[in-house]
Amino acid sequence: QVQIVESGGGVVQPGGSLRLTCTASGFNLGGHPVGWWRLSPGLSYVPPNQREGVSCISADGDDTHMRESVKGRFKTSRNDAKNEVYLQMDDVRTEDTAIYYCAIGFGHTDCRSVRRYDWGQGILVTVSS
Repeated sequence: QVQIVESGGGVVQPGGSLRLTCTASGFNLGGHPVGWWRLSPGLSYVPPNQREGVSCISADGDDTHMRESVKGRFKTSRNDAKNEVYLQMDDVRTEDTAIYYCAIGFGHTDCRSVRRYDWGQGILVTVSS
């Protein structure tokens, strides 16, 4: 199991911006798709594969997939030299409040063909005035 660490969460006002960072301890993210998922904090336990997918970036960084509700506001990118993947969140809304999870894909370099994910512990983002 890869140790995945998310950072950059916190409280932000509606319309503001936040950048989440995902990294992996002792593991090279290069060559793996990486996705961001989220879960409303008020919900009880939800299996990882039933969380709400937010974004995914392919292993080579050429393809990104964004949830419809965040298109034009969120962007994902990666810096393999730093071993980091990012979720830039702009013009955030109260409905973006959630625990955000980073997940590393295995089995394929394309987001749509991943066979399994290793998950981080999640980080809370609260959008509130």
